[in-house]
Amino acid sequence: MKDPLPSYWHEPKSPLANIIEPETEKPTQTYDYAIIGSGISGAMIAYNLLKSNPASRIVMIEAREICGGATGRNGGHTKAASYRSYLQHVKELRKEEALKIARLEYANIVETHRMAKDLGIECESQLCNTVDIIYDQPTFDLGVTAISTLRADAAPEEQEDGKMASYKIHPNTSETRQKFFIAESNTNPTVQAEEKVAGVFEYLAGRIHAYRFTTGILQHCVSKGLVLCANSPVHSIQPSASSTWSVHTQYSTLTSQHVILATNGYTPYLHPALQTLIVPMRGQITAQRPGKRNLLPKVLDTTYSFIYKEGYEYMIPRPVKNGDAHGQHIIIGGGLGRLDGGGQGEYGTVDDSRLNSDVSGYLKGSLKGYFGAETWGGDNDDESVVQEWTGIMGATADGRPFVGEVPANKGLWISAGFNGHGMVLCLKSAEALVDMMTGNGAPGWFPASFAISEERMERVRGTFGGRTDMQVPA
Repeated sequence: MKDPLPSYWHEPKSPLANIIEPETEKPTQTYDYAIIGSGISGAMIAYNLLKSNPASRIVMIEAREICGGATGRNGGHTKAASYRSYLQHVKELRKEEALKIARLEYANIVETHRMAKDLGIECESQLCNTVDIIYDQPTFDLGVTAISTLRADAAPEEQEDGKMASYKIHPNTSETRQKFFIAESNTNPTVQAEEKVAGVFEYLAGRIHAYRFTTGILQHCVSKGLVLCANSPVHSIQPSASSTWSVHTQYSTLTSQHVILATNGYTPYLHPALQTLIVPMRGQITAQRPGKRNLLPKVLDTTYSFIYKEGYEYMIPRPVKNGDAHGQHIIIGGGLGRLDGGGQGEYGTVDDSRLNSDVSGYLKGSLKGYFGAETWGGDNDDESVVQEWTGIMGATADGRPFVGEVPANKGLWISAGFNGHGMVLCLKSAEALVDMMTGNGAPGWFPASFAISEERMERVRGTFGGRTDMQVPA
């Protein structure tokens, strides 16, 4: 959409936000690489290409402001929850592939925060523990089984504290609830069924200002020669003479030897063969402030997910230094699982210019419901909301991204379809894609099940049934 809702994270905007390099208005050269999309995937692809060959001629084309899409709108949560998908991955893909996925997710988290530190990017980067508060006994029991299986399959060093297979399991006791400031039951008035805490899982994750992180990466790339072209929608990409591609924007036509689709939920618009294979879906997020009489610490030291039978919410605390007496804003998003049909009406839309009123009503009461009215300390749910916005994600039928060279389209590459988990998949997927593009092939650590192929495309075509992580395991 042309006029999306303002994102909480875009204040202040990056100096790069609306840059249109003069060269892109009247192109005079053929680029080596044209990257469509300026989120974390596009940024990390550019970073790795320039790291591989600093002389690379790279242009990045963005329909909106730089980092105006999902990366600049997400919850800032670097959290894998690998145990949640592990048993299904073992069943579908076998143990070795399931472990590759879990290891990639963990490495993605650690390397994201390490890059922020190494490059000196001020982006509120913080590795910390996270907790999953489970409100359904079968879901908790399945989680215990999955954690036990993952631990048994992992290497001994991966079971050490803070590593990939390290989890603490907390039973539902008053001590557990006090430790994590949660109420015994979810008291959100929009939830009709009784939901009592079944237990808690604790493990490593992190929080980050994804917009600042990504624009920080892009600032580094621009200093190395990356050309930016913001506010320039790409309307088509076409193969042209001499094994090059023509990229037709609203204002000009660019020529490149390689084109990379880093467009996530918007990808099928540019490559119709991916219709129904990558499906856009709208997510909704709020930033809220605790009530003046809240009993929370000044800043919570863990991130959270609140998991119930039909879905989950994700949450990070964000310290604020603007005189807000509450000390922190709480970023919480989700709510699809509370809608009829698991939020089917939010699939297939690219409209992030408006809110879903049912999700708004639910999210406004979510934090008081999970923490309890006394702990949250707020009387008026409307007054707690600092800002609310939406963003467009990209979902795939099998729950895994498409990464690699698009079949039957030499020189056209893709890294998209991250199912709402881009912050723990994009960085390493970009690294692997650049290895493929530069002739090294997919690295051994990269999951083969992420690779795009004609066989995989045909296997999943027409089978999309919603986000796989929102579905109740059989």
